[in-house]
Amino acid sequence: MLSFALGFLISLLVTLLIVRYAHLHGKFSIDSDLAGVQKFHVRPVPRIGGVGILIGLVGAALQLFWPYPAVASGILALVACGIPAFASGLIEDLTKRVSPSARLLATMAAAALTYFALHVAVVRISVPPLDFLLSYAAISFAVTVLAVAALANAVNIIDGFNGLASMVALMMFASLAYVAFRLGDPIVLSASLIMMGAVLGFFIWNFPAGLIFLGDGGAYFIGFMLAELAIMLVMRHREVSAWYPVLLFVYPIFETCFSIYRKKFVRGMSPGIPDGVHLHMLVYKRLMRWAVGAKTAHEITRRNSLTSPYLWLLCLIGVIPATLFWQHTVHLFAFVVLFALTYVWLYVSIVRFKSPRWLVVRKGNGK
Repeated sequence: MLSFALGFLISLLVTLLIVRYAHLHGKFSIDSDLAGVQKFHVRPVPRIGGVGILIGLVGAALQLFWPYPAVASGILALVACGIPAFASGLIEDLTKRVSPSARLLATMAAAALTYFALHVAVVRISVPPLDFLLSYAAISFAVTVLAVAALANAVNIIDGFNGLASMVALMMFASLAYVAFRLGDPIVLSASLIMMGAVLGFFIWNFPAGLIFLGDGGAYFIGFMLAELAIMLVMRHREVSAWYPVLLFVYPIFETCFSIYRKKFVRGMSPGIPDGVHLHMLVYKRLMRWAVGAKTAHEITRRNSLTSPYLWLLCLIGVIPATLFWQHTVHLFAFVVLFALTYVWLYVSIVRFKSPRWLVVRKGNGK
């Protein structure tokens, strides 16, 4: 728990310094675009929260060198491999000039580096007729790189409101820590605990006031760490079903897949073009009715923050059963289907203005 606490304190303090001295670096780090289709904040805000998380992770890992050098080395090696993913996002946060394709390629490069340097690879998918394909190095490499890059991109996609992506990530790291503890995997356990602390240190400044944003650098790095730690668990421990990470990450995965389907086949547009009808945006626009028409910064910020708990609860439909049934493929698959049905029902209900009344926050019960 010392690693958790240290990761938390370092991230908390570094993030505080970023917020406190935003006037010194704001020319580069502040998100001043208040009118974009995916923008829901009311004042310019620093978007380099990932810096505090990364420093918190590195600082806490260094502390492990004296008692557990092998664990510290393993975590720091994983961090080093993830730098291309983090750096591509951070450069975008600072310059606003890195294309989505370039960031995706950088994240794929980070996954490839981890594959060759640390030998972390997808070796099975718990579907016997297909598992033999992963015995071929080329196929295993391709699946690994695509899986890591896809999850990193998915975490970035759900990073839309105060506390949304960070709390979702916190719950997922907690699940990874629990399973790693059950299996006696010190590297995954320690890395997950440190990431929990570092993300929580950021979360305090991000939710509910939105004083700092995760940024692309933070989102990509969190997604990279989640993917790699989950792959390590499945690769090292045959008792872990390969469907455990699928269910654990089902919210960002399904959000991304559904968005691609919606844009490509329903709206006839490129999946890479941002739009304003992701599920979390619809919750903001149509379930937070008490704040429709609100103009003050306080009301808009409160509406922003009240959106996230809806998605936290949705995410728990995947996280809780994944944590309980991490060994049982059939159970995990059934809950993946249940999540997909719940997501589609909720999305269609909101789009058609048929949301259940208990989901809608109105003026009378919104204050």
